[in-house]
Amino acid sequence: MSKKSLVLAGLVCALLPLASCANTPFAEQFERSLAADPRLTDTPTAGQPSPSPTDGATQLPADFPSDIPRYPGAELIEVTPAEGGDSASTSVQSRWRTADSIEQVQQFYRDILQSNDWRILESSPSPDGATIAAERNGARLTVSIPTTPPPATSALPSGIEFLLSYEASSTTASGTSENTGAIATNPVPQPGDPNFIGPLPQSGATPQPTQSAQPSSPTAAAQTFSDISQAPEELRSYIEDLAKLGVLSTGSNSSQEFKPNAIATRREYARWLVAANNTIYRDRPAQKIRLGVSSDEPVFRDVPRNDPDFAAIQGLAEAGLIPSPLSGDATTTTFRPDAPLTRETLILWKAPVDVRQSLPNATVQAVQETWGFQDANRIDARALRAVLADFQNGDLSNIRRAFGYTTLFQPKKSVTRAEAAAVLWYFGSQGDGLSAKDALVE
Repeated sequence: MSKKSLVLAGLVCALLPLASCANTPFAEQFERSLAADPRLTDTPTAGQPSPSPTDGATQLPADFPSDIPRYPGAELIEVTPAEGGDSASTSVQSRWRTADSIEQVQQFYRDILQSNDWRILESSPSPDGATIAAERNGARLTVSIPTTPPPATSALPSGIEFLLSYEASSTTASGTSENTGAIATNPVPQPGDPNFIGPLPQSGATPQPTQSAQPSSPTAAAQTFSDISQAPEELRSYIEDLAKLGVLSTGSNSSQEFKPNAIATRREYARWLVAANNTIYRDRPAQKIRLGVSSDEPVFRDVPRNDPDFAAIQGLAEAGLIPSPLSGDATTTTFRPDAPLTRETLILWKAPVDVRQSLPNATVQAVQETWGFQDANRIDARALRAVLADFQNGDLSNIRRAFGYTTLFQPKKSVTRAEAAAVLWYFGSQGDGLSAKDALVE
């Protein structure tokens, strides 16, 4: 017998006892000894990332502030403590993914933060992406959107990721949760609600951020001013209604004063005009004014992208609601945001939003015959058409609501904050309009 045959015979003899021990404890132990180590199956190979501990059902912390707006339909990827946090503050950074574009995410957060009385500190592009920073009541929220797209997945073949970084002192964080009970008491947000964190039941239904950018409740960002009683009695109710809607941001979150008799600036009026219109028409997207985005070329030289009111002013210009080079006024290259608002400018900007069609042709004589203004010849030619169109609104006209009965328009006179609020209380024409009070009861 050859040597090779002897080795084969030996192996057969060695295996026969094992076969006879099948289904015995010894056989089971032997089988386990030959099996691969189960701990090795989940060990990543060199160059392969380890599975993230947050993959799967990632959840926000239980104490995450309920008033932080969350992008509709976005998928929560990761939650980590924000850099720079300490024991005396709440610092959370969350990473999200959405199939929408950078511009849609930017517009959503600019719109909803402004509507909820956050003060926009920064809204501009950078080499690494887009950043929006806002502050309210001592809390700071930063939205960072890198330009480099994340790797595609089967669920989201395309899209972007963005970071929400929130930081506030412990007292601020707890106080915020208490003051936003209207939002926190809704445990099951639905699609379209700013608090809905998705994903949507059907992956093909992409949300439209501009349609859900307003708070779900008109009182979600209600403001309280301690000095409304200082306003003329006829104008107090207008301020109160708009304050309940939360659209009269004064640029100072710590102040409880509206200062109704102070002179309104052009930037304040532009900010309030957009916020009031978009909040009152929150359920009618076609009536809303789209805000400017950071990729837009600034229309006015003195309103750059990093201006806190760039989105509102740029949006008004691009909609053709205020004079600018875009509307054919080639010489209007500056906005003068901090200049006092005049009566003729007040009506010039508001009437197109009410009428929503071409303004009627107007002459000084036509304004004199309708309004009876003795100083009609002092009204700027561009504002004449708006003043005449406002007359057609009868008792709902902006001029009558803000200034009462008068035979002097005084077009160059500065407007007070209370008078500006009175004009913004109602949008539309007779029989087809909405007031701030209407928006509060809807």
